[in-house]
This record gives sequence, structure tokens and C-alpha cells, in this order.
Amino acid sequence: MATTSVWMYRTTISEGIDPGEFSGFGVEAIDGSIGKVDEATTTAGTGYIIVDTGPWIFGKKVMLPAGVVSDIDVEDEKVYVDRTKDEIKSAPEFDDSLMHDESYHSRVGSYYGAGGAGYRDDSTAS
Repeated sequence: MATTSVWMYRTTISEGIDPGEFSGFGVEAIDGSIGKVDEATTTAGTGYIIVDTGPWIFGKKVMLPAGVVSDIDVEDEKVYVDRTKDEIKSAPEFDDSLMHDESYHSRVGSYYGAGGAGYRDDSTAS
């Protein structure tokens, strides 16, 4: 997943689903629950979800680029991401004032994009 595409929902997910409408859905990492969707955006090239982690990491929020969303189950109200809890916990710290900060988006994009610590090359998965 290139850094530029890390901010875009996968076409298999974005077809027929408005990510802006899954506020409150549970969020599941590869290895367990990480919280609930607080906000989501589908803005072209800058899509993301903000996850309220509750007590998991001391009530903080994290920004996850749209490209890490691997599936959305509307019936069960769950969003699945293809990262581990540790990868998400180690991501650049989020603050509401950074929501539209270009340098913050760049750090998050680099972290989850090609070569970053949270990068996972799904093309090699079997």
C-alpha cells in the first residue's frame, strides 16, 4: 500500500457503504477490540477514521487512515482494521487540534504507508 493510497478506502469496502455513517461502530484490530469509531471521513485522498480507544490506551483517540480498514460489517456494527493493537498504540499521538494539520497527516501516512513502522504489505499475504 503506497503512502498516497493509505488515505483511500479499498474499493471492495467503499462500494455501497458510506463510512461517514459508521460513527459508534466497534473497531477490531487483528488481535482484538480497540474502541469505537468517533468520526469518519471519505474526503478524496484523505479518508480516515478517528477511534476513541476508551480505557485501552487511557481514553485517547487515534487516527487511522482509510487504507487500513479491511472490512466493515454493517449488520454487526464493526469496522475491521488490518493492524495489531501494538501497531496502533505506537502510531503518532493524536490530538483534536491536529485533525487538519498537514504535517501530522504526513507523519501518520508515513507510519502506515510504505516502509513505515505500521506498514503491512498485504500483497505478500497468502
